[in-house]
Amino acid sequence: MPLQNNFPVIDDRSYDTLVSEARSRIPRYTSEWTDLNETDPGMVLVELFAWLSEMQLFRLSKVPELNYLKFLELIGVELEPAKAATALVTFPMIKTFSKSSTIVPAKTQISTEKPDEQGNIVFETDKAMTVIRTELKNLVADNGFNFRDLTNDNSDSLISFQPFGPTAAENDSFMIGFSEEIPDDKIHLSVWTPIVSNNSDFSSTAISPCYSNLQTINTSSIIWEYWSGREWTSLTQLKDDSMAFTRSGEIQLQGPTTGLMVAESLANISEPLYWIRARINRSGYQQAPEIIAIRTNTIAVTQAQTTEYESVGGSNGEIDQIVRLKNSPVLAGSLTLHIDEGGGYQEWQEVSDFFGSGKDDPHYVLNQTTGEIRFSDGKNGRVPVANAKNRNNIRAVSYRSGGGKRGNLGAEKINKLLGSVNGIQANNVLNLFESASGADEESLNSAIKRVPQSLKSRERAVTAEDYQELALRSTNIARAKALPLYHPSYPGIDVPGVVTLIVIPDIDDPAPRPSEGTLQTVCAYLNERRLLTTELYVIGASYKEVIVRATMVATDTADLAEIKSTALESLELYFDPINGGEKSDPTIEVGELGRSGGGWPFGGDIYYSLLYRRLLFDGVKRIVSLEIEVDGEVYPECRDVPVNAGILLTNGIHEIEIDYEVGA
Repeated sequence: MPLQNNFPVIDDRSYDTLVSEARSRIPRYTSEWTDLNETDPGMVLVELFAWLSEMQLFRLSKVPELNYLKFLELIGVELEPAKAATALVTFPMIKTFSKSSTIVPAKTQISTEKPDEQGNIVFETDKAMTVIRTELKNLVADNGFNFRDLTNDNSDSLISFQPFGPTAAENDSFMIGFSEEIPDDKIHLSVWTPIVSNNSDFSSTAISPCYSNLQTINTSSIIWEYWSGREWTSLTQLKDDSMAFTRSGEIQLQGPTTGLMVAESLANISEPLYWIRARINRSGYQQAPEIIAIRTNTIAVTQAQTTEYESVGGSNGEIDQIVRLKNSPVLAGSLTLHIDEGGGYQEWQEVSDFFGSGKDDPHYVLNQTTGEIRFSDGKNGRVPVANAKNRNNIRAVSYRSGGGKRGNLGAEKINKLLGSVNGIQANNVLNLFESASGADEESLNSAIKRVPQSLKSRERAVTAEDYQELALRSTNIARAKALPLYHPSYPGIDVPGVVTLIVIPDIDDPAPRPSEGTLQTVCAYLNERRLLTTELYVIGASYKEVIVRATMVATDTADLAEIKSTALESLELYFDPINGGEKSDPTIEVGELGRSGGGWPFGGDIYYSLLYRRLLFDGVKRIVSLEIEVDGEVYPECRDVPVNAGILLTNGIHEIEIDYEVGA
């Protein structure tokens, strides 16, 4: 028997219903009571009891919801806190600065030029970095026979280029010319690779292969060298996150001893430059690597602000004490809390709960959303001792606050240096690509929907539903669709062991597409939870533009402008990739529960009859003609429109003609 057959029926009668029901029963049980007007003393009592009954029913109806939330609390479910956006920002040096390098300190703040409704959107550098004064002037691909100048390609972040040329054979090289000698210090080169698929199903769709640290990307190796005036001499490579230019990442080199580099005109470049190169020592590329851009002086930043040595309050020696930080939400793992119990300040440890804490363990629980710090009951975890000599004996040595979707910004939007850094061009600081991964705190309704699947998956990605659910939790993702056995490079062929995951970011765009940062965040989250033998690809959605042309006849009393506006709004919502679908309801206000239909189905066909019915709302007498166009192809009337698997729709400019009945 289905479980819902045993659910109790909750009484949801309202005040008006109760009064009406009582009034209808009066003639049956007390026929002598004939005055049923509101002025009658008996009816006053009826209305009073109806009001009291409605209050009681309302409170009783909340019991199931309360029990459900208490159950979620019992199993340790909490709302996912806000997540902070991240980006890569370039800090160019002043050309005339006296030193060849300078240090951009950790926690250097930059922001957008214009604040939003909540104020400045502030980012901080995650770590200190040495930046160099010398400019990257020329890029050249050298295959041993000819040279190709790549400088202009590197200036355009919308196109990609092959740093080693189309063959990427052994001893092919990628040469980089600088305006002056590289200092004897750490050199940071940031590399971005394209994430574009050219297959027929997902044309121009962003794709990110999800490699774990245990998987081998390729068998290629690269040697870095500098030009000494007589020969190419080896440079020390400290780190290569780009895996030999096969994915986005940072390359760290140790600059040569000052005075060893010699400026010279090489590779058909007339200007004497100081050259370094990446030479292929062993080529194991399946295809020649491509990159979008390479930059120096680029630092990772996070949308957060650091607070240091904040006095949080003092302990009174009682159990279950609560203190609160001034700024929230708090980034995970960023809080360092010290308490002085009489013997000087000692660090306390953050835990998710006190269930595993011993009686004397210096533990606390942090609510990241509110900044609330809670101490234990003395049985599980230690109670902070009151300190008569130091009333404010609890202090936050350091923590970072920030996060939310507002941090997801476009390219070149993070461009204002707050304060100054010696040697840095404050007006030329910018992010070459979008910031990503920012997400607001999870809503209660989202958590309630998430829990059943979370309990089923147990933080492991095995089934298609597991991948979809976990992707929604990874970052600012509105929808996800897993395609088992689908390989982006081999459409139409089932490839065992492959899962392709389509993700749609929660952004205000008619055709939302994820940035590279978003794809990498989803990959990183799923890599910790997927099977090692699964080959996973995370991709953006591919869209087809739909245009509806309709000629409609309005009723005699209808407002033509209002009917046209309603029809356009209904169509825009119907095909929306995030909020559209058959269950979407345009009569409900934006933001209200019930308006969203969960998004147009992935690969969902357009059914002519359902679209026809959607346009027959109040005020519409009949529809004269209805035509559907998808990606420039017009389909005959009364025909359904097929949509390929995994494809979504985006609204074009719909054309609605509305008039009254002729001759009516």
